[in-house]
Amino acid sequence: MDIDGLMTTLGEQSFFEELQPEQMVVLASTAEEVEYGGGIEIFDEGGHADAAYLIVEGAVALELHVAHRAHHIVQTLHEGEVLGWGWLFPPHRWSFSARTLEPTRVVRFDAAQLRAAWEADYELGYEMVKRFAQVMTSRLAATRLQLVDFYGNAH
Repeated sequence: MDIDGLMTTLGEQSFFEELQPEQMVVLASTAEEVEYGGGIEIFDEGGHADAAYLIVEGAVALELHVAHRAHHIVQTLHEGEVLGWGWLFPPHRWSFSARTLEPTRVVRFDAAQLRAAWEADYELGYEMVKRFAQVMTSRLAATRLQLVDFYGNAH
């Protein structure tokens, strides 16, 4: 997909609402469209976080490894949701694993290019960090609920 196609795809997503056209060009220039079959691991908990993802079609399970048990699904993400924030801060490691639940199409953003672009344009960087902070808050809340359910409420 060319940069115009990527800009169109990004412009259709609420996560990117109200960004300036020149900011969208910067974001699209760090991106590529990727397709995965069902049951494919996109990244593994603890691995090097080198990308951010926007789910365009499909579904992705965020999983947490629980000792002596299989991976536990913390949250299922769908079209329009952002996947991955471990790339934002050192040591750039994934906090969860991500696996497709069905054929899935994503826009993959190169993390190093994103960080460089945001350093070059503090306004864009600040706006995007605010948006990713909302994603992180949501994921941590979902994790907390799943762990309370998994281990039982101690109170």
